[in-house]
Amino acid sequence: MGYRVINGQMYPMNEFLHSSSSVQKSNKIESCFDKILDSKISCNSDFTISSHAVKRLQDRNIKLDKTDMDNINKGLNLAKEKGAKDSLILYKDLALIASVKNRTIITAMDKNKDSENVFTNIDSVVLL
Repeated sequence: MGYRVINGQMYPMNEFLHSSSSVQKSNKIESCFDKILDSKISCNSDFTISSHAVKRLQDRNIKLDKTDMDNINKGLNLAKEKGAKDSLILYKDLALIASVKNRTIITAMDKNKDSENVFTNIDSVVLL
């Protein structure tokens, strides 16, 4: 006879297979797991652009399309995998300062036109 453990309780396999309440518990567990998995996946698939960064992008007439957003997201994910906290992301002609932990683009600048090219308080650089 086999046993199955669900939420810290042991159930005999024959009771588990024939009991509708156990099946309902199993479905609830699977549903809860699916929700947690979806939230973790979506956590790595989106980010926020601060109002300061949006204003700087608009002032320079820079528009980001879906492909650009996906590539920047990929850069944030790479930085997170390496344990970065605050990162400089160099993408095309943009220099983006990002809080990796908060998944937020803090500021944006055209890396070729800004006179000062000194970046402080970052712990990583992502080249895309």
